[in-house]
Amino acid sequence: MSELGYIAAFLTTFAFVPQALKTIRTRDTSGLSLAMYACLTVGIFLWLLHGINRQDFALIGANAVTLMLALPIFLIILGNTRAARRAASGK
Repeated sequence: MSELGYIAAFLTTFAFVPQALKTIRTRDTSGLSLAMYACLTVGIFLWLLHGINRQDFALIGANAVTLMLALPIFLIILGNTRAARRAASGK
């Protein structure tokens, strides 16, 4: 992969850091979509597998780090969504 690919990989990965830190710290996911983060997390995982298959270290590195940032957000959204549904149903 060219230098351009490594720059793109770094920037798109780094873009997740502020959201991940804020969400993990506050647990506030009110403005985040469960469906979007589910699709995003699965997509990142598939890109990681694709990078492994191609032995492309930029794809592997960027998607491994991005997955570590996106997965906790997804799990927090999932937990908050389930808690809200339980509260709404009175359980």
